[in-house]
Amino acid sequence: MPGRFVEPEGGLSPRGPVGMSIDESGPAPPQAENVGILAAEVYFPTTYVRQEDLEKHDGVPSGKYTIGLGQQGLSFCGDREDPVSMGLTVFHQLLRRHGVSPSEVGHLQVGTESGVDGSKSLKTYLMPILEATGNTDVEGVDCVQACYGGTAALLAAAAWVESRAWDGRLAVVVCSDIALYAPGPARPTSGAGAVALLVGPDAPLALERRLQASHMAHAYDFYKPTTGYPAVDGPLSVYCYLHTLDVCWARYAERFERALHAPCTLDAVDHVLFHAPYNKLVQKAYARLWYLDGCRSGALAGQLEGASALLGATRGGGAADGVSNGRADPSPAHSHTPIAHPCPPTAMPPGLEKYLLGATHASYDAKVRPGTCVQRQCGNMYTASVWSGVAQLLETTGAALEGRRVLLYSYGSGISATLLSLRGRAVAPGSRFSLARLQAGSDLAVRLARRPAAPPADFLAAVARAEALRGAKAYATLWPRVEDLAPGTYYLKEVDERHRRVYGRRDE
Repeated sequence: MPGRFVEPEGGLSPRGPVGMSIDESGPAPPQAENVGILAAEVYFPTTYVRQEDLEKHDGVPSGKYTIGLGQQGLSFCGDREDPVSMGLTVFHQLLRRHGVSPSEVGHLQVGTESGVDGSKSLKTYLMPILEATGNTDVEGVDCVQACYGGTAALLAAAAWVESRAWDGRLAVVVCSDIALYAPGPARPTSGAGAVALLVGPDAPLALERRLQASHMAHAYDFYKPTTGYPAVDGPLSVYCYLHTLDVCWARYAERFERALHAPCTLDAVDHVLFHAPYNKLVQKAYARLWYLDGCRSGALAGQLEGASALLGATRGGGAADGVSNGRADPSPAHSHTPIAHPCPPTAMPPGLEKYLLGATHASYDAKVRPGTCVQRQCGNMYTASVWSGVAQLLETTGAALEGRRVLLYSYGSGISATLLSLRGRAVAPGSRFSLARLQAGSDLAVRLARRPAAPPADFLAAVARAEALRGAKAYATLWPRVEDLAPGTYYLKEVDERHRRVYGRRDE
C-alpha cells in the first residue's frame, strides 16, 4: 500500500532497527574549551526621540524621564522596520564585520518576544542569509520568554558547542525586539533594537559555566494576553526583578565558593551588566547587590554603625520567599534586621535605600556605567537589552577586559532569570576575535551620536501607524524613506494579501 509504514524486522530502537548502530569507532571530535562570546554586534533604528523632548511634549516636570527613569533617548521603528528587519540587519552585520562565512554557522537561535507570526519562527526569516550559500543544515529556532529569551538562546547555543553534537561550526544568537507601551507612565520606557552574538570555543569572553544560577517562578508582573499592548503591574514588576536578584546572587555566591574555594564578594567582580527596563532600576539593582554583598560578608555593619536613622522602621515585611498569587505579599512575614539579614525589596527603609544609592555611586560608575550607554540612549530592547551591554563593554574596555570577570543579570518577567559570569581572556595568536580587535572594529558611540533626533510628533505618528497596521495585510510601507536608513539596513517593503512579508536591503 503506497505510503504504508513497514516496521523493520526486530522492531525499532532509538538507533534504528534492532541490531544496527551508528559506527562511533572513529576519532571523536575535539572537546570545545573556553566556550563563550566571540563577537557581539548591536543594531538600533536611526529614528529616535530625546527623553527631554518627550518631557516637554508630555507636559511633565523636567527630569521626570531623564532623571526619574535615568533615560536619555528612545529608539522607535517606522513601518519599514520591524523585529525581522532588525534581526536581518544585525545578523548580516555580525558576519560581515567579523569575516564569518555563512557556511561557518551551524546553529542559529533567536530570542524575541516580538514575533510577527504565531507559528513561523523569526529564525526562519533570517535563513535567506545562510541559504544564499547553500547552508540549510542549521539547528535552533526561537526562544520566547519575555526579556529572557535571548539568554535562553545563548545558553542553548553554548550547550550545542559544548556537546557531542558539535560539528566544529559556530553558533549565532540573535535578539530582536520592539518594546512599545500604551499611553501612560510606561510609554517613556519603550525602545527598539537588536543584538547578534557569535558563540564558539576559545572565546575572548568565556562563560563560567559552573557559576551560573537561575530562578524560575510564576508571576503576573508583565504579560501579553493579546496582540496589543502588554499588561504591566509596575510595582510588582520592580519587586520581582529585585527579589529574583536576591535569589540568584545567593545561589551564585554559593556555587562560586564551592567551585573556586574563595569568598564570593563584589570585589571578585570587575563589571556588572543588568537587564535594563530603564536605567534607574539598574542603579537600584546595583545598590541592592552591593547591599546583599555587604550583609553577607558583614562589611555593611561597620559602615552603618551608629546610623540608626538610616534604618528606620521597615515598610511592612514583604514576602521574602517570593510572590503570593502572582503578587508581592504586603503583609509582614517576620521582622528584619536590615544589616544582619537583608530586607525584602518591599521592606527597605527609605533612608537606607537613599544611602545605598549614594554609597555605590563611584562603584557604579566604574563597574556598571561602561555597559549602559546603548540602554540609556535606545530604551528597553527586551531580549537585546542586557546583551547590548556586552558589545558596549567591548567598545569601552577592550583588551583591558583580559583577566576580568563580568557579572550579567538577565531577567524576564513571568519569571525567568539567570545570573552568570563571563571571563575576559587572551585568545590564540592570529584569532579573529581578540579583545583588542573587537574594540578596534566597534563603532557604537559613532552611530549613536550621528542619529538625528526626531520630534515627539514623529514618534506618536509611528505609534499610530503601528496600531493601524496591527494584523493588516495588502499594504506597502511608507516611513522612514529608504534613503534615510543607514547603508546596509534591511527593511520591510510590503505585506501582501496573504500576510506574507517581503524584505529588501538598502545598498551599502
